[in-house]
Amino acid sequence: MKLRDIISDSGAVMLEGTPGQEILGISNDSRDIREGWAFLAVKGFAREGHDFIPAAKAAGASAILSCDRHALAVCAANFYGNPSRKLKLVGITGTNGKTTTVTLLYHLFTRLGHKCGLLSTIANYVGEERFEAVNTTSDPLTINALMARMLEKGCTYCFMEVSSIGLEQERVAGLDFDVAIFSNLTHDHLDYHKTFAEYLRCKKLFFDGLDKKAVAITNVDDKNGRIMVQNCRARIVTYSCRSVADHKCRVLEEGFEGMLLNIDGRECWTRLIGLHNAYNILAIYSAAVALGAEPEDALVAISALQSAPGRLEAINGPRGLCAVIDYAHTPDALENVLKTLREIAPKRQLVCLFGCGGDRDRSKRPEMAAVAQKGADRLIITSDNSRTEKTADIIAEIKTGLDADGRRKAICIEDREEAIRAALMTAQDNATILLAGKGHEDYQIIGTEKRHFDEHEIVRKVFAEMGE
Repeated sequence: MKLRDIISDSGAVMLEGTPGQEILGISNDSRDIREGWAFLAVKGFAREGHDFIPAAKAAGASAILSCDRHALAVCAANFYGNPSRKLKLVGITGTNGKTTTVTLLYHLFTRLGHKCGLLSTIANYVGEERFEAVNTTSDPLTINALMARMLEKGCTYCFMEVSSIGLEQERVAGLDFDVAIFSNLTHDHLDYHKTFAEYLRCKKLFFDGLDKKAVAITNVDDKNGRIMVQNCRARIVTYSCRSVADHKCRVLEEGFEGMLLNIDGRECWTRLIGLHNAYNILAIYSAAVALGAEPEDALVAISALQSAPGRLEAINGPRGLCAVIDYAHTPDALENVLKTLREIAPKRQLVCLFGCGGDRDRSKRPEMAAVAQKGADRLIITSDNSRTEKTADIIAEIKTGLDADGRRKAICIEDREEAIRAALMTAQDNATILLAGKGHEDYQIIGTEKRHFDEHEIVRKVFAEMGE
Protein backbone atom coordinates (compact mmCIF):
# COMPACT_ATOMS: atom_id res chain seq x y z
CA MET A 1 0.00 0.00 0.00
CA LYS A 2 1.17 3.53 -0.77
CA LEU A 3 2.24 5.60 2.22
CA ARG A 4 -0.13 8.41 1.20
CA ASP A 5 -3.09 6.02 1.47
CA ILE A 6 -2.04 4.85 4.92
CA ILE A 7 -1.88 8.36 6.36
CA SER A 8 -5.00 9.64 4.56
CA ASP A 9 -7.31 11.61 6.93
CA SER A 10 -5.28 10.46 9.93
CA GLY A 11 -3.37 13.56 10.93
CA ALA A 12 -0.11 11.57 11.05
CA VAL A 13 3.03 13.55 10.22
CA MET A 14 5.55 12.00 7.84
CA LEU A 15 9.03 12.36 9.36
CA GLU A 16 10.75 10.11 6.82
CA GLY A 17 9.54 8.54 3.58
CA THR A 18 7.74 9.69 0.44
CA PRO A 19 3.97 9.68 -0.22
CA GLY A 20 4.20 7.37 -3.22
CA GLN A 21 6.39 4.65 -1.71
CA GLU A 22 5.06 1.14 -1.13
CA ILE A 23 4.78 0.06 2.52
CA LEU A 24 4.82 -3.65 3.35
CA GLY A 25 3.72 -3.42 6.96
CA ILE A 26 3.16 -1.02 9.86
CA SER A 27 3.76 -1.15 13.60
CA ASN A 28 4.09 1.12 16.61
CA ASP A 29 6.50 -1.38 18.21
CA SER A 30 10.09 -1.08 16.97
CA ARG A 31 10.67 -4.76 17.81
CA ASP A 32 8.13 -5.79 15.14
CA ILE A 33 9.56 -3.65 12.34
CA ARG A 34 10.82 -5.39 9.18
CA GLU A 35 12.43 -4.19 5.95
CA GLY A 36 10.09 -1.90 4.04
CA TRP A 37 7.75 -1.24 6.95
CA ALA A 38 6.54 2.07 8.39
CA PHE A 39 7.15 2.81 12.06
CA LEU A 40 4.40 4.76 13.82
CA ALA A 41 6.01 6.77 16.62
CA VAL A 42 3.06 7.35 18.95
CA LYS A 43 2.88 10.13 21.49
CA GLY A 44 1.06 9.77 24.78
CA PHE A 45 1.98 6.30 26.00
CA ALA A 46 4.15 5.40 29.01
CA ARG A 47 7.22 5.46 26.73
CA GLU A 48 7.45 8.14 24.06
CA GLY A 49 7.34 6.45 20.64
CA HIS A 50 9.88 8.86 19.20
CA ASP A 51 12.52 7.41 21.53
CA PHE A 52 12.40 4.20 19.48
CA ILE A 53 12.89 5.73 16.03
CA PRO A 54 16.60 4.76 15.90
CA ALA A 55 15.74 1.14 16.75
CA ALA A 56 13.00 1.08 14.11
CA LYS A 57 15.35 2.44 11.45
CA ALA A 58 17.99 -0.10 12.40
CA ALA A 59 15.37 -2.83 11.95
CA GLY A 60 14.65 -1.66 8.39
CA ALA A 61 11.87 0.91 8.64
CA SER A 62 11.60 2.79 5.35
CA ALA A 63 9.15 5.39 6.65
CA ILE A 64 8.67 7.09 10.02
CA LEU A 65 5.34 8.62 11.04
CA SER A 66 4.64 10.79 14.06
CA CYS A 67 1.18 9.95 15.43
CA ASP A 68 -1.17 10.57 18.29
CA ARG A 69 -3.52 7.74 19.31
CA HIS A 70 -6.23 8.82 16.90
CA ALA A 71 -3.80 8.88 13.98
CA LEU A 72 -2.52 5.41 14.92
CA ALA A 73 -6.05 4.01 14.81
CA VAL A 74 -6.90 5.63 11.46
CA CYS A 75 -3.58 4.53 9.90
CA ALA A 76 -4.25 0.98 11.09
CA ALA A 77 -7.74 1.01 9.56
CA ASN A 78 -6.40 2.43 6.29
CA PHE A 79 -3.55 -0.08 6.02
CA TYR A 80 -5.91 -3.04 6.41
CA GLY A 81 -8.40 -1.63 3.92
CA ASN A 82 -10.94 -0.30 6.44
CA PRO A 83 -12.44 -3.75 7.08
CA SER A 84 -15.06 -2.44 9.53
CA ARG A 85 -16.83 -0.73 6.62
CA LYS A 86 -17.32 -4.11 4.93
CA LEU A 87 -18.54 -5.97 8.05
CA LYS A 88 -21.71 -5.51 10.07
CA LEU A 89 -19.93 -4.27 13.20
CA VAL A 90 -21.70 -4.35 16.56
CA GLY A 91 -20.09 -2.99 19.72
CA ILE A 92 -21.24 -3.00 23.34
CA THR A 93 -20.09 -0.82 26.19
CA GLY A 94 -21.08 -0.72 29.86
CA THR A 95 -19.68 -1.81 33.20
CA ASN A 96 -21.18 -5.30 33.39
CA GLY A 97 -22.40 -7.79 30.80
CA LYS A 98 -20.15 -6.89 27.86
CA THR A 99 -18.52 -10.30 27.50
CA THR A 100 -21.76 -12.22 27.94
CA THR A 101 -23.60 -10.03 25.44
CA VAL A 102 -21.03 -10.14 22.63
CA THR A 103 -20.54 -13.89 23.12
CA LEU A 104 -24.29 -14.47 22.94
CA LEU A 105 -24.52 -12.30 19.82
CA TYR A 106 -21.69 -14.25 18.18
CA HIS A 107 -23.45 -17.57 18.82
CA LEU A 108 -26.90 -16.18 17.98
CA PHE A 109 -25.89 -14.93 14.54
CA THR A 110 -23.91 -18.12 13.90
CA ARG A 111 -27.13 -20.05 14.57
CA LEU A 112 -28.96 -17.71 12.20
CA GLY A 113 -26.61 -18.87 9.44
CA HIS A 114 -23.95 -16.15 9.38
CA LYS A 115 -20.19 -16.52 9.69
CA CYS A 116 -19.08 -14.22 12.49
CA GLY A 117 -16.10 -12.73 14.28
CA LEU A 118 -15.80 -12.01 18.00
CA LEU A 119 -13.52 -9.60 19.87
CA SER A 120 -13.92 -10.13 23.62
CA THR A 121 -12.22 -10.25 26.99
CA ILE A 122 -12.07 -14.06 26.93
CA ALA A 123 -10.82 -14.60 23.37
CA ASN A 124 -11.02 -13.36 19.80
CA TYR A 125 -12.59 -15.53 17.10
CA VAL A 126 -12.51 -15.48 13.31
CA GLY A 127 -15.27 -17.94 12.55
CA GLU A 128 -14.20 -20.94 14.65
CA GLU A 129 -10.52 -19.92 14.74
CA ARG A 130 -9.48 -18.73 18.21
CA PHE A 131 -6.91 -16.07 19.07
CA GLU A 132 -5.91 -15.12 22.61
CA ALA A 133 -7.13 -11.76 23.92
CA VAL A 134 -4.93 -9.45 26.02
CA ASN A 135 -7.24 -6.49 26.69
CA THR A 136 -11.01 -6.02 26.75
CA THR A 137 -10.55 -3.77 23.72
CA SER A 138 -7.44 -4.66 21.71
CA ASP A 139 -5.05 -2.14 20.15
CA PRO A 140 -6.06 -0.68 16.74
CA LEU A 141 -3.51 -2.71 14.77
CA THR A 142 -4.76 -5.99 16.26
CA ILE A 143 -8.42 -5.03 15.82
CA ASN A 144 -8.04 -4.15 12.14
CA ALA A 145 -5.78 -7.12 11.38
CA LEU A 146 -8.37 -9.48 12.89
CA MET A 147 -11.22 -7.80 11.03
CA ALA A 148 -9.30 -8.08 7.77
CA ARG A 149 -8.84 -11.78 8.48
CA MET A 150 -12.57 -12.08 9.19
CA LEU A 151 -13.31 -10.74 5.71
CA GLU A 152 -10.78 -13.13 4.16
CA LYS A 153 -12.51 -16.06 5.88
CA GLY A 154 -15.97 -15.01 4.76
CA CYS A 155 -17.30 -13.40 7.93
CA THR A 156 -20.10 -10.88 7.52
CA TYR A 157 -20.63 -9.87 11.17
CA CYS A 158 -18.26 -8.84 13.96
CA PHE A 159 -19.22 -8.39 17.62
CA MET A 160 -16.86 -6.61 19.99
CA GLU A 161 -16.53 -5.31 23.52
CA VAL A 162 -15.76 -1.60 23.75
CA SER A 163 -14.23 -0.56 27.06
CA SER A 164 -14.08 2.94 28.56
CA ILE A 165 -10.28 2.78 28.53
CA GLY A 166 -10.31 1.66 24.90
CA LEU A 167 -12.55 4.62 24.06
CA GLU A 168 -10.43 7.13 25.96
CA GLN A 169 -7.29 5.80 24.26
CA GLU A 170 -9.03 5.93 20.85
CA ARG A 171 -8.46 2.24 20.11
CA VAL A 172 -11.74 2.15 18.15
CA ALA A 173 -11.19 5.40 16.23
CA GLY A 174 -11.66 4.87 12.51
CA LEU A 175 -14.08 1.95 12.98
CA ASP A 176 -17.50 2.04 11.34
CA PHE A 177 -20.08 0.68 13.80
CA ASP A 178 -23.51 -0.38 12.55
CA VAL A 179 -24.91 -0.98 16.04
CA ALA A 180 -23.76 0.29 19.46
CA ILE A 181 -25.26 -1.10 22.68
CA PHE A 182 -25.21 0.40 26.18
CA SER A 183 -25.81 -2.04 29.05
CA ASN A 184 -25.28 -0.25 32.38
CA LEU A 185 -22.89 2.01 34.27
CA THR A 186 -21.72 1.27 37.79
CA HIS A 187 -18.56 1.62 39.90
CA ASP A 188 -15.41 0.40 38.12
CA HIS A 189 -12.07 1.59 36.67
CA LEU A 190 -11.88 4.67 38.88
CA ASP A 191 -8.20 3.88 39.40
CA TYR A 192 -7.85 4.94 35.74
CA HIS A 193 -10.63 7.51 35.23
CA LYS A 194 -10.39 9.05 38.76
CA THR A 195 -14.03 10.22 38.79
CA PHE A 196 -17.36 8.66 37.86
CA ALA A 197 -18.13 11.68 35.67
CA GLU A 198 -14.99 11.03 33.63
CA TYR A 199 -15.87 7.32 33.39
CA LEU A 200 -19.31 8.26 32.04
CA ARG A 201 -17.80 10.77 29.60
CA CYS A 202 -15.53 8.12 28.12
CA LYS A 203 -18.42 5.69 27.69
CA LYS A 204 -20.50 8.38 25.97
CA LEU A 205 -17.73 8.95 23.41
CA PHE A 206 -18.87 5.71 21.79
CA PHE A 207 -22.35 7.05 21.03
CA ASP A 208 -21.23 10.59 20.25
CA GLY A 209 -19.09 9.20 17.43
CA LEU A 210 -21.80 7.15 15.69
CA ASP A 211 -22.86 7.91 12.13
CA LYS A 212 -26.50 8.74 11.44
CA LYS A 213 -26.96 5.43 9.58
CA ALA A 214 -26.05 3.46 12.74
CA VAL A 215 -28.35 2.23 15.51
CA ALA A 216 -27.80 3.09 19.18
CA ILE A 217 -29.45 0.59 21.55
CA THR A 218 -29.71 1.68 25.18
CA ASN A 219 -30.97 0.27 28.47
CA VAL A 220 -33.37 2.91 29.76
CA ASP A 221 -33.70 1.18 33.14
CA ASP A 222 -30.17 2.38 33.89
CA LYS A 223 -30.20 6.00 35.08
CA ASN A 224 -27.48 6.81 32.52
CA GLY A 225 -29.19 5.01 29.64
CA ARG A 226 -30.75 8.12 28.14
CA ILE A 227 -27.72 10.29 28.90
CA MET A 228 -25.58 7.98 26.75
CA VAL A 229 -27.60 8.76 23.63
CA GLN A 230 -28.14 12.49 24.17
CA ASN A 231 -27.16 14.35 20.97
CA CYS A 232 -26.48 11.00 19.28
CA ARG A 233 -26.89 11.13 15.48
CA ALA A 234 -27.78 7.43 15.19
CA ARG A 235 -31.29 5.96 15.30
CA ILE A 236 -32.08 5.27 18.96
CA VAL A 237 -33.68 2.01 20.14
CA THR A 238 -34.54 1.47 23.81
CA TYR A 239 -34.95 -1.69 25.90
CA SER A 240 -36.31 -2.23 29.40
CA CYS A 241 -37.49 -4.77 31.95
CA ARG A 242 -39.34 -2.13 34.00
CA SER A 243 -40.56 0.79 31.93
CA VAL A 244 -41.85 1.89 28.54
CA ALA A 245 -39.40 1.05 25.76
CA ASP A 246 -39.16 -0.20 22.18
CA HIS A 247 -38.37 -3.72 23.44
CA LYS A 248 -39.58 -5.11 26.77
CA CYS A 249 -38.92 -8.25 28.81
CA ARG A 250 -40.46 -9.88 31.91
CA VAL A 251 -39.15 -12.89 33.85
CA LEU A 252 -42.03 -15.36 34.19
CA GLU A 253 -40.22 -18.29 35.87
CA GLU A 254 -36.69 -18.88 37.13
CA GLY A 255 -34.60 -21.76 38.50
CA PHE A 256 -31.02 -23.04 38.37
CA GLU A 257 -31.85 -24.68 35.04
CA GLY A 258 -32.92 -21.43 33.34
CA MET A 259 -35.63 -18.78 32.92
CA LEU A 260 -38.90 -18.38 31.06
CA LEU A 261 -39.10 -14.86 29.61
CA ASN A 262 -41.77 -12.82 27.90
CA ILE A 263 -40.09 -10.66 25.26
CA ASP A 264 -42.31 -8.27 23.32
CA GLY A 265 -45.32 -10.50 23.98
CA ARG A 266 -43.62 -13.78 23.00
CA GLU A 267 -42.45 -16.43 25.46
CA CYS A 268 -38.83 -17.61 25.29
CA TRP A 269 -36.97 -20.16 27.41
CA THR A 270 -33.29 -19.55 28.14
CA ARG A 271 -30.65 -21.55 29.97
CA LEU A 272 -29.25 -18.36 31.47
CA ILE A 273 -30.39 -17.22 34.92
CA GLY A 274 -30.74 -13.90 36.71
CA LEU A 275 -32.38 -10.58 35.95
CA HIS A 276 -29.05 -9.21 34.70
CA ASN A 277 -29.08 -11.96 32.07
CA ALA A 278 -32.65 -11.07 31.14
CA TYR A 279 -31.23 -7.63 30.28
CA ASN A 280 -28.38 -9.22 28.31
CA ILE A 281 -30.82 -11.36 26.33
CA LEU A 282 -33.09 -8.38 25.67
CA ALA A 283 -30.06 -6.44 24.41
CA ILE A 284 -29.08 -9.15 21.91
CA TYR A 285 -32.69 -9.56 20.80
CA SER A 286 -32.90 -5.79 20.21
CA ALA A 287 -29.68 -5.90 18.19
CA ALA A 288 -30.84 -8.89 16.14
CA VAL A 289 -34.10 -7.16 15.21
CA ALA A 290 -32.24 -3.92 14.40
CA LEU A 291 -30.00 -5.93 12.05
CA GLY A 292 -32.99 -7.40 10.22
CA ALA A 293 -33.58 -10.75 11.93
CA GLU A 294 -37.16 -11.96 12.27
CA PRO A 295 -38.24 -11.80 15.93
CA GLU A 296 -39.40 -15.44 16.00
CA ASP A 297 -36.15 -16.67 14.44
CA ALA A 298 -34.12 -14.66 16.96
CA LEU A 299 -36.06 -16.06 19.95
CA VAL A 300 -35.75 -19.66 18.73
CA ALA A 301 -31.98 -19.21 18.40
CA ILE A 302 -31.76 -17.48 21.80
CA SER A 303 -33.46 -20.45 23.49
CA ALA A 304 -30.51 -22.68 22.48
CA LEU A 305 -27.75 -20.35 23.74
CA GLN A 306 -25.51 -20.88 26.76
CA SER A 307 -23.75 -18.22 28.80
CA ALA A 308 -20.14 -17.16 28.30
CA PRO A 309 -17.54 -19.19 30.23
CA GLY A 310 -17.21 -18.21 33.89
CA ARG A 311 -20.57 -16.49 34.02
CA LEU A 312 -22.87 -18.14 36.60
CA GLU A 313 -21.43 -21.60 35.91
CA ALA A 314 -22.87 -24.12 38.38
CA ILE A 315 -20.98 -27.26 39.47
CA ASN A 316 -22.96 -29.73 41.61
CA GLY A 317 -21.18 -31.69 44.31
CA PRO A 318 -21.77 -34.06 47.25
CA ARG A 319 -24.20 -33.28 50.08
CA GLY A 320 -26.36 -31.29 47.67
CA LEU A 321 -23.72 -28.55 47.37
CA CYS A 322 -23.68 -26.24 44.36
CA ALA A 323 -20.58 -24.18 43.57
CA VAL A 324 -21.23 -21.22 41.25
CA ILE A 325 -18.29 -19.62 39.42
CA ASP A 326 -18.82 -16.06 38.23
CA TYR A 327 -16.62 -13.21 37.02
CA ALA A 328 -18.42 -10.63 39.22
CA HIS A 329 -15.69 -8.20 40.29
CA THR A 330 -17.61 -4.96 40.77
CA PRO A 331 -20.07 -4.12 43.56
CA ASP A 332 -23.03 -4.02 41.16
CA ALA A 333 -22.16 -7.32 39.47
CA LEU A 334 -21.66 -9.04 42.83
CA GLU A 335 -24.98 -7.69 44.11
CA ASN A 336 -26.78 -8.96 40.98
CA VAL A 337 -25.32 -12.45 41.26
CA LEU A 338 -26.03 -12.78 44.99
CA LYS A 339 -29.59 -11.55 44.49
CA THR A 340 -30.10 -14.07 41.68
CA LEU A 341 -28.80 -16.98 43.75
CA ARG A 342 -30.90 -15.96 46.74
CA GLU A 343 -34.06 -15.73 44.66
CA ILE A 344 -33.49 -19.13 43.06
CA ALA A 345 -32.73 -20.95 46.33
CA PRO A 346 -34.00 -18.79 49.22
CA LYS A 347 -33.76 -21.56 51.83
CA ARG A 348 -30.18 -22.59 51.04
CA GLN A 349 -27.18 -21.25 52.93
CA LEU A 350 -25.44 -18.79 50.59
CA VAL A 351 -21.65 -18.53 50.93
CA CYS A 352 -19.74 -15.80 49.10
CA LEU A 353 -16.00 -16.15 48.43
CA PHE A 354 -14.34 -13.10 46.88
CA GLY A 355 -11.30 -10.84 46.80
CA CYS A 356 -10.20 -7.71 44.93
CA GLY A 357 -7.48 -7.16 42.37
CA GLY A 358 -4.25 -5.46 43.34
CA ASP A 359 -2.96 -2.32 41.58
CA ARG A 360 -6.56 -1.50 40.63
CA ASP A 361 -9.39 0.70 41.90
CA ARG A 362 -9.03 0.58 45.70
CA SER A 363 -12.20 2.55 46.43
CA LYS A 364 -14.49 -0.33 45.47
CA ARG A 365 -12.95 -2.76 47.99
CA PRO A 366 -15.09 -1.78 51.01
CA GLU A 367 -18.12 -1.54 48.72
CA MET A 368 -17.59 -5.15 47.65
CA ALA A 369 -17.54 -6.16 51.33
CA ALA A 370 -20.74 -4.27 52.11
CA VAL A 371 -22.53 -5.88 49.16
CA ALA A 372 -21.31 -9.37 50.09
CA GLN A 373 -22.29 -8.91 53.72
CA LYS A 374 -25.81 -7.88 52.75
CA GLY A 375 -26.34 -10.64 50.20
CA ALA A 376 -24.69 -13.72 51.75
CA ASP A 377 -24.95 -15.74 54.95
CA ARG A 378 -21.23 -16.36 55.19
CA LEU A 379 -18.20 -14.59 53.69
CA ILE A 380 -14.75 -15.87 52.84
CA ILE A 381 -12.42 -13.04 51.89
CA THR A 382 -9.36 -14.12 49.94
CA SER A 383 -6.96 -13.16 47.16
CA ASP A 384 -7.84 -12.37 43.57
CA ASN A 385 -5.04 -11.12 41.28
CA SER A 386 -3.03 -9.38 43.99
CA ARG A 387 -0.31 -8.32 41.55
CA THR A 388 2.31 -6.20 43.32
CA GLU A 389 0.19 -5.42 46.38
CA LYS A 390 0.27 -7.57 49.51
CA THR A 391 -2.83 -9.73 49.72
CA ALA A 392 -3.10 -9.00 53.44
CA ASP A 393 -3.27 -5.26 52.73
CA ILE A 394 -6.01 -5.74 50.14
CA ILE A 395 -8.03 -7.89 52.53
CA ALA A 396 -7.62 -5.29 55.28
CA GLU A 397 -9.09 -2.62 52.97
CA ILE A 398 -11.96 -4.93 52.00
CA LYS A 399 -12.79 -5.52 55.67
CA THR A 400 -13.27 -1.81 56.32
CA GLY A 401 -16.61 -2.18 54.50
CA LEU A 402 -17.93 -4.67 57.07
CA ASP A 403 -19.90 -3.76 60.15
CA ALA A 404 -19.94 -5.86 63.34
CA ASP A 405 -22.37 -8.40 61.87
CA GLY A 406 -20.29 -8.69 58.72
CA ARG A 407 -17.11 -9.30 60.68
CA ARG A 408 -18.84 -12.08 62.65
CA LYS A 409 -19.78 -14.02 59.53
CA ALA A 410 -16.52 -13.43 57.63
CA ILE A 411 -13.26 -15.34 57.64
CA CYS A 412 -10.09 -14.39 55.78
CA ILE A 413 -7.85 -16.91 54.02
CA GLU A 414 -5.14 -15.41 51.81
CA ASP A 415 -4.46 -18.51 49.70
CA ARG A 416 -7.41 -18.70 47.28
CA GLU A 417 -7.22 -22.46 46.73
CA GLU A 418 -7.28 -23.07 50.48
CA ALA A 419 -10.14 -20.59 50.75
CA ILE A 420 -12.14 -22.52 48.13
CA ARG A 421 -11.45 -25.78 49.95
CA ALA A 422 -12.63 -24.28 53.23
CA ALA A 423 -15.74 -22.79 51.62
CA LEU A 424 -16.82 -26.10 50.13
CA MET A 425 -15.92 -28.37 53.04
CA THR A 426 -17.47 -26.24 55.80
CA ALA A 427 -20.66 -25.27 53.97
CA GLN A 428 -23.96 -26.62 55.20
CA ASP A 429 -25.65 -29.42 53.25
CA ASN A 430 -27.45 -28.12 50.13
CA ALA A 431 -25.59 -24.79 50.34
CA THR A 432 -24.84 -22.52 47.36
CA ILE A 433 -21.20 -21.37 47.28
CA LEU A 434 -20.42 -18.39 45.03
CA LEU A 435 -16.80 -18.08 43.89
CA ALA A 436 -16.68 -14.52 42.61
CA GLY A 437 -14.09 -12.56 40.66
CA LYS A 438 -12.13 -15.06 38.55
CA GLY A 439 -14.77 -16.51 36.25
CA HIS A 440 -13.21 -17.62 32.96
CA GLU A 441 -9.64 -16.81 34.05
CA ASP A 442 -7.39 -19.86 34.36
CA TYR A 443 -4.58 -17.99 36.10
CA GLN A 444 -3.79 -15.91 39.15
CA ILE A 445 -1.29 -13.04 39.18
CA ILE A 446 0.71 -12.84 42.39
CA GLY A 447 3.53 -10.29 42.30
CA THR A 448 4.61 -10.29 38.68
CA GLU A 449 4.11 -14.04 38.27
CA LYS A 450 1.16 -15.43 36.32
CA ARG A 451 0.34 -18.84 37.79
CA HIS A 452 -2.04 -21.50 36.49
CA PHE A 453 -5.21 -21.31 38.57
CA ASP A 454 -8.49 -22.80 37.32
CA GLU A 455 -11.36 -22.73 39.79
CA HIS A 456 -13.28 -25.34 37.81
CA GLU A 457 -10.42 -27.81 38.33
CA ILE A 458 -10.11 -26.96 42.02
CA VAL A 459 -13.84 -27.32 42.73
CA ARG A 460 -14.06 -30.68 40.98
CA LYS A 461 -10.95 -31.92 42.82
CA VAL A 462 -12.32 -30.92 46.23
CA PHE A 463 -15.76 -32.35 45.46
CA ALA A 464 -14.11 -35.64 44.40
CA GLU A 465 -12.21 -35.75 47.72
CA MET A 466 -15.39 -35.03 49.65
CA GLY A 467 -17.27 -37.77 47.84
CA GLU A 468 -14.76 -40.46 48.84
